[in-house]
Order: sequence, then structure tokens, then C-alpha cells
Amino acid sequence: MNHKRKGLSLRRLFSLVFFLAMVFLLGNAFITVDYKEGIAGWSSIIRLNLAKLQMCKTQLRPFGSETLPRGIVASTSDLEMRPLWGGKRNTKPKLNLLAMAAGIKQKESVNKIVKKFLSSEFVVMLFHYDGAVDEWKEFEWSETAIHVSVVNQTKWWFAKRFLHPDIVSTYSYIFLWDEDLGVDHFDARRYVSIIKEEGLEISQPALDPNFSEVHHQLTSRDKKSRVHRRTYKVIGRTRCNENSTGPPCTGFVEMMAPVFSRAAWRCTWHMIQNDLNHGWGIDFQLGYCAQGDRTRNIGIVDSEYILHMGLPTLGGSAENKTGSDQLEKTKTQHDSDISKPSPTSSGRSEVRKQTYAELETFKHRWRNAVKNDECWIDRFQL
Repeated sequence: MNHKRKGLSLRRLFSLVFFLAMVFLLGNAFITVDYKEGIAGWSSIIRLNLAKLQMCKTQLRPFGSETLPRGIVASTSDLEMRPLWGGKRNTKPKLNLLAMAAGIKQKESVNKIVKKFLSSEFVVMLFHYDGAVDEWKEFEWSETAIHVSVVNQTKWWFAKRFLHPDIVSTYSYIFLWDEDLGVDHFDARRYVSIIKEEGLEISQPALDPNFSEVHHQLTSRDKKSRVHRRTYKVIGRTRCNENSTGPPCTGFVEMMAPVFSRAAWRCTWHMIQNDLNHGWGIDFQLGYCAQGDRTRNIGIVDSEYILHMGLPTLGGSAENKTGSDQLEKTKTQHDSDISKPSPTSSGRSEVRKQTYAELETFKHRWRNAVKNDECWIDRFQL
């Protein structure tokens, strides 16, 4: 009896051990599968996160907005006015921008210029260098113009601070003009149409050589053409011809009435020096902002031409006359104030000295920048 009970107990113990062993083996198999599945799942999550991280690294976000979701960033703007209440104004968006340096003594000239652009759906922005703003309210267009007033600053100072490319990127063309221009033979709508057809990234209206102060022969009007891109005259020691590849023979506009495409202005804005007020020297380097071949993409529009009266305004006093007074004397050169200054012209003489000093500073900076930038390639020296 005892032997039988002992054998039965052993069988039961063996069965129990076998059962526990099977349970352990099966459970371990399931745990291993779950573990492997878990590892595979975590690996997938890690791979997805790494891919997302890599994708995010390649996304260009505006500097300073890294902590913001991309969809909330408004990277560009415009100069359109917005109502304080109610719906959005039901007006067509303006396509181009006219920005001008303006002094109240030249209000007749400025008024004529602005009227030429209002009919062509331009935003008008005036840079008041004399502090006079309220005096412009007599003109109907004044309420819809953008007025910026800082005393004794040039249009280049204003442009660097108030025409950032992200602000004006909505406009196809930016006209950055002086105030002493006669526009009797100019139509803004036709001008824009011409530069679009010609593919001009940087341009200016030609100057009437009979009544304008012309400093560079390239900008003088050719009565026989609609647009010209080069001159064939002898300029100093330079003999301009078909083989000429740069200023003063081709690829050049003067700075009193330049017109920039959106892309050309973005480049030019960066080239404007923050601490150099007068912008001298930039005109000879504009070809680098012409979005390609400067001999093709920079031109002078002859069919829509202007008069340049060459009025010395900043730093001037007695000689700062109104446009109507000066028009009869537009062929008179205004460089006499560089010589021995009189009490009324000493301010202007100092301005002229500063312009030449800034020109040399800009040239020096350009040479140093070219020398020190090992990655920069001068496309015009290839």
C-alpha cells in the first residue's frame, strides 16, 4: 500500500512539474514575442522621431521664430492701410510702390510726380527730410500716402530702415525717386509695361539731355529707341562699344530715379550700408543685383523720359529753390558749391564733402569684402 501511494505521489509531482515547465516555456515564448514586438515598436517610434527631427532641421524658419509653430509666422507684409473696425476695405491690392524723398519747398514737383502714379495703382510713400508733414494735407492724395518724417536724412537712410524686402515683397516694382524730377513726358503705367516686356530688373527713365543735369552719358535719352542698354561714346579714358561689359558703358543706372524689381531690390537693400547716408558707389555695383546678365537686365527707358533738375536740397539754403524757379536753369551745374563756401552754402559744401568721403569708404569696404570672402565668385570676372 505504501509503495502504491508513493508511486502515485511521484506521478502527481512529475505531472505538476511537467505542467509548470510547460506553463513557463509557453509564457516565456509569449513574453519574448511581446518583448520583440515592443523593441520593434520603439525602434519605429525612434526612427519616425529622427526622421521628423531631420525634416524640421531642413525647414528654414525666420530667425527668432524657432519657438513658434510655422503656421503662425507672417514672414511678409505690405504697406496697405487697415481699418480700425468693420470689414476689410474692398479695394484692389496695389501692385507697385513709389517711395520718394520730399521737402515742402518742392511740393509742386512732388505733387506732379505723385499724380502720375496714383492713376496706375501705386502705393505712395513720402520720406520727409525737412520735418514738414501737415503741410501736405492740401493735396487729396495725402491721406492715402504713407508719411515718414526724419529731419536731414537721405532717401537711402529711409529706404534701409523702412523698405525692408519682407515688407515690400508684395510689390512687383519699387520706384525709389528724388523729388526734383520733371514728369511731363512720363507715364507710369506704360513704363511698367515696357520694363516687364524687356525683362529689366533694374531700370530708370531716360533723361532729357536738353533740359536735364546729366552726369553719365548712358542715361541720356536716345530719341530713336524705346529702351537702350549701353552707350557707344568715349567716356574719359573708357571707349564704350559692343564689347563693354560694365559701367559706365552698360549695366548702370543713376541714383536719382532707379526702379527695382522685387528680387533686385532684395539684393540692393542688403548692399545699402547702414551707416553711409548718401549711397554713393552703390550705382556702380548694381549689376550684382541684376539677377543675371547686367548688360541685358539693366536698361534705360527712352520712350518714357524725365527731366532731372539737380536741385541741392539737403544742407542747402538759398540755393534750395522750388522746382518752378529752378526749371529755367536746369542746364546750370550745381557743383560750384564744392569750392570756397559762402555763408549760405557752407552746409551744402559739407554735404558734398561727406558724399565723396562715403564713396571712398564704400569702395574700400567692397574691396575688403571681395578679398576676405573665399567663397564669393565674381561672375563678371569669369
